[in-house]
Amino acid sequence: MTSQTVAHLLVVDDDERIRGLLQKFLMRNGFLVTIARDAAQARRLLAGLEFDLIVLDVMMPGEDGIALTRELRLRHTVPILLLTARGETASRLEGFEAGADDYLVKPFEPKELLLRINAILRRVPQVQAEAGPKVLNLGVVRYDLDRGELWRGSDPVRLTATEAQLMRIFAAQAGQPVSREALAGDMGRSDESDEGARGQERAVDVQITRLRRKIEADPKQPRYLQTVRGAGYMLAPD
Repeated sequence: MTSQTVAHLLVVDDDERIRGLLQKFLMRNGFLVTIARDAAQARRLLAGLEFDLIVLDVMMPGEDGIALTRELRLRHTVPILLLTARGETASRLEGFEAGADDYLVKPFEPKELLLRINAILRRVPQVQAEAGPKVLNLGVVRYDLDRGELWRGSDPVRLTATEAQLMRIFAAQAGQPVSREALAGDMGRSDESDEGARGQERAVDVQITRLRRKIEADPKQPRYLQTVRGAGYMLAPD
């Protein structure tokens, strides 16, 4: 992550109200935020997306935050900030021993959460600062990764907030499929019912259709924003 790149955070909490409040607060402070309701959904999102930091609630039904942290540390280096109502020293030590980078006790001031997130991100090595392209070419369209802007020749292409968010996700995973569930999570939808999940995926499909109209020469036969059967969607730049 460069200093100009928007950091992508994953917030995991079983409380829908807290998830929503944290997502809105962090997005207002310049972050790209994906939410998950439990460890299982978080694991599925991690399989399809890359994150700069995870904000993880400890006290969740089923697999708790400590167990998930311990499991993630076997194969992920992404920083983890634990949130918990338990402030005892033994609880904090358990979190750090599991592999957490920091620990914040509820209730907390949102500003303190923001300061801790920024402090963790500053400690992450910037080994890839100059690696990779700054612009993705999509035929006559180009996408500026640093600015998050889409251009057709010398003319800017206006993106809605959701379209801009999707472009950042696809650009970060260019050449790799991203699942519809992962995209739905990033768009802030967290309905747990089967019907709700289908509605989320339909909403993703609608946004993809709109985005293709701004990228593709022929949106019905997409060349750059491709459908990958059984895996989701993939941005395939030149």
